[in-house]
Amino acid sequence: MRAGFLNLSGNARGCIWMALCGLGFSIMAAFVKLAGQSQLNIFEITFFRVLIGFLMLAPFVAKAGLSSLHTQYIRAHTLRAVLGFIAMICAYIGIAKLELATYTALSFTKPLFAVILAVIILKEDVRWRRWAATIVGFIGVLVMMQPGSSSFNVWALLALGDALSIALLITILKRLPASETPLVMLFYYGLIGTVMIAPFAIYNWQWPTGQQWLYLLAIGSTGALSQYWWILAFKAGEASVVAPFDYLRLLFAGAVGYMIFAELPDHWTLIGSGLIIGSTVYIAQREARLGRAPAKTPGA
Repeated sequence: MRAGFLNLSGNARGCIWMALCGLGFSIMAAFVKLAGQSQLNIFEITFFRVLIGFLMLAPFVAKAGLSSLHTQYIRAHTLRAVLGFIAMICAYIGIAKLELATYTALSFTKPLFAVILAVIILKEDVRWRRWAATIVGFIGVLVMMQPGSSSFNVWALLALGDALSIALLITILKRLPASETPLVMLFYYGLIGTVMIAPFAIYNWQWPTGQQWLYLLAIGSTGALSQYWWILAFKAGEASVVAPFDYLRLLFAGAVGYMIFAELPDHWTLIGSGLIIGSTVYIAQREARLGRAPAKTPGA
């Protein structure tokens, strides 16, 4: 079976890894929601998510050697960890308060924010087609959130906060050279993130129950594995081919939300999701045609 998998084309293997990544992150989100519903502190959830993922890097660090972790961009890695911390807090509260499919769809607005930040920070020239796609995407956000109506859920703003933080993180990654390997990025993200989140977790500490420990272990392990599958996906295949398979996460999130929490997205969520995904797919294809490989970053 392994030989058959290795005989597949790089793009085929990349698509499979990305599909597994989407499934893994959807399962992780379900455990985050269960942990939140059990009244487990959000800072503890975040701390163990980062710590367990960091510890799971140990075999890869041992194999590559400590010299492979050398970097001259510690400030960029620190800022990335700070933004990742903000994104996780927004994400985990949002997941606890929203339907999984709704949160997942809103999280796909990262490329929309990235277009705006590319103009402001990177001084990129964005033409009318990408601006039009970005506007359509944000119309999809308005359709889903329905501000001003009785259906408006203020917690949805946290999903957008998560997306904006990740978009900022992506913008930072674009400034890092190719010499900064995925292992280096994951290592410093885990190290700095663990040290940074620990005081918040200690201050708000409450001893988890046996069931809550299982939730924490599941969150940390599925999150770390999903990040690893994400790296394998882009290592095996072309970004323009592999990236669209990330949208399978919306289907997985909807299925997991329905099976575990009896969540059923309404028609506004489906329409808004279609507009968001359509616009972000167009933006990705447009960047690929213009020869700008979009920066890649794993989910929370």
